[in-house]
Amino acid sequence: MHVRKGDQVVVIAGNDKGRTGEVKEVLRKKDRVVVEGVNLRWKHRKPTQQNPKGERVQIESPIHASNVMHVDASGKRTRKRPGAEQ
Repeated sequence: MHVRKGDQVVVIAGNDKGRTGEVKEVLRKKDRVVVEGVNLRWKHRKPTQQNPKGERVQIESPIHASNVMHVDASGKRTRKRPGAEQ
């Protein structure tokens, strides 16, 4: 996989195209990544004794790893090649 947890990436395809964020989680078996602030979905929580009204919270859903690209220090998209010095 070309991205790791903590990398800065930009989304290059999909509804959130152009957004940048940090990789929070990498799901290797499914070839997906969770990026901070990207692909937000609403999660409805059931009422509990501590929270009798219930709630709606936004969570970040995974997106396919091929839809993200590294961002270098200057903020431009860049390709990370295996074996290249960084």
